[in-house]
Amino acid sequence: MAAALKIVIADDQALVRAGFRMILESQPDLEVVAEAANGEEAVAATRRHRPDVVLMDVRMPRLNGIEATRRIAAAAAGTPKVLILTTFDLDEYVFEAIRAGADGFLLKDVKPEHLIAAVRQVSDGDALLAPSITRRLIERFARPAPAAANVTLLASLTARELEVLGLMARGLTNAEIASELHLSESTVKTHAARLFSKLDLRDRAQAVVFAYEAGVVAARQPSP
Repeated sequence: MAAALKIVIADDQALVRAGFRMILESQPDLEVVAEAANGEEAVAATRRHRPDVVLMDVRMPRLNGIEATRRIAAAAAGTPKVLILTTFDLDEYVFEAIRAGADGFLLKDVKPEHLIAAVRQVSDGDALLAPSITRRLIERFARPAPAAANVTLLASLTARELEVLGLMARGLTNAEIASELHLSESTVKTHAARLFSKLDLRDRAQAVVFAYEAGVVAARQPSP
């Protein structure tokens, strides 16, 4: 039997932490190894317990979740995955979290089953954004023409890597991309790793931003 995913919960409200712990530990493959009431405790708990996933609140005392995420990402590239959970979906939090190295962004009103799925998804290497946040991200980065530097970077991608990037930007998981392109999931992961390297991107969340900013995927205009 595979080892359970280790999780650290960082939130300044004890009741919120208790609720998340109860939801996550209802699953045999998820284990909460520590809780943190502020960003400094979150960074320390991550160093001590080496979790697979950190659930990170944004607004916390002593050190906010964005800066805590930045320190965690800088200390250990790729592990753990950081999933931002907040009641606020303001643009600056989304963009700053992604730049800091967050792998996912959900609002705290997420349903329990979606929270459980999100933890598994980011642990498996898939970036995750709440639907409302994805729409705003698309609108934010919908530009009439990509910057010259992005065009140059895109030219370094193979046709298949470009396809994978476009499907990532539409929110498909590795498994869904594999099905769409009739490839194995391991092949999709190889293409993803190569395009991350070529574009100098940390993960899928940054790849989504790059794809819209570079014009790989055209944003749909909001309905009137």
